[in-house]
Parts: sequence; structure tokens; C-alpha cells
Amino acid sequence: MINLLKNILSNPSVTEDNNNKNLELLCGLMIEAAYTDGQIDANELNKIKLSLVNVFAEDPKEVNLVLEEAIKNKNNAKSLHYYTSFINKNFDQDKKLLLIETLWEIVLSDGEIHDFESNLLRRLAGLLYISDVNAGNARKRALDKNQN
Repeated sequence: MINLLKNILSNPSVTEDNNNKNLELLCGLMIEAAYTDGQIDANELNKIKLSLVNVFAEDPKEVNLVLEEAIKNKNNAKSLHYYTSFINKNFDQDKKLLLIETLWEIVLSDGEIHDFESNLLRRLAGLLYISDVNAGNARKRALDKNQN
């Protein structure tokens, strides 16, 4: 039993599977946030790609593949619990805050905030155990970046 646990913990494919799951969930959640207003424009897609590559250090080739799949499946949306349960188990508080800030940047990239988008991000912040103050500060940082 101990050897089995050691193999699981030291097996690089487990880490790779977890990284793939991270990318799929991040992509799905970002597409969900961008599509909440009923459409995804080129600015939002570009922001999602840049965020996944530059902020979350994902491989650009993998991002393109997973993003294409997420766009195809955008109408088969998962529940917020599906995303947040994995994120709460695998992300620390700083990475969760970074995710909320990035989601705000994506939502803002089309130049307007729809009520449904704002509502989604408030609910996500709550489900990720991010305080209202920290979520508000993440929104302000995203607004500042969007104005520059």
C-alpha cells in the first residue's frame, strides 16, 4: 500500500494529468465568464490566450488546443461547483485571487460589464472563499489594467 502511494505521488504522469486538468478548468471557466453575456468576441479570446500563457504559464500549443475544445463545448457549461471544487483543492489563495483578477480582465476586455458577468464573478469569489474586499480589489486592478 505504501509503495502504491509512493508510485502515485512520484509518478510524473499524475502531475501531467493534474496540469492538463488545470488548463481544461481554467479554459472552461474563462470561456464561461466571457460567454456569460451571450457572446465571445476576439478581444476576449485574445485575453484568455494571453492570460493562460503569460499569467498561468501554460504551453501556447496546449492552450490553443484546449481553448478550441472549450469553445466547442461552451453550450455544455459545467456547474460552478465543478470548477470551484477543483480550484479550492489545488490553488492557494494568491492563485485564486489572480484567477478572479484575470476573469475580470477578460470580462472587461470587450469594453463593457454585463450584469450577468458581474454576478458570475461575485458568486465565484464567494465559492472560492475570497473576501468581498479582496474580490473588489481584484476588480479595481483589472479596471486599472484595462484603462491603460
